[in-house]
Amino acid sequence: MKKTSNGHPRMVQTPENVESVRRSVIESPRRSTRRRASILGLSRRSLQRILHGELNFHLYKIMIVQKLLTNHYVQCRLFCERMFEIIASDDVILMMSDEAHFHLDGYVNKQNCRFWAAENLRELDQRPLHTTKVSVWCSISKVGIIGPYFF
Repeated sequence: MKKTSNGHPRMVQTPENVESVRRSVIESPRRSTRRRASILGLSRRSLQRILHGELNFHLYKIMIVQKLLTNHYVQCRLFCERMFEIIASDDVILMMSDEAHFHLDGYVNKQNCRFWAAENLRELDQRPLHTTKVSVWCSISKVGIIGPYFF
């Protein structure tokens, strides 16, 4: 721990530092603590002590949800009604299938999307359901293996 000229420990949680951290968070709530500490000239631990202890800020994770358009509700209902018809019929062939998606554009890992705030703002990041990607689909039934198909 650094000490002042009179031998007392240097206090990092000064009103000036607390205010500069508060302003920094308001200006850029998504900035990482590592980057923020570097910019403000504080250690990460000191920054975290100010964020939690002095400012009562907490780290929140952005929820990524599918952006629903008005026609999606109609499509979901039609799909459900059709599935009920298929399941009720006698000539049902059950199969298991799976798919994998490989994103080709700047898909962001939501684990890296965090922000600091005094309260949870319930921030949502709405995105289109389908990004640019390659999908691979394959199915297994009593008939055999179907696929793989690339979309």
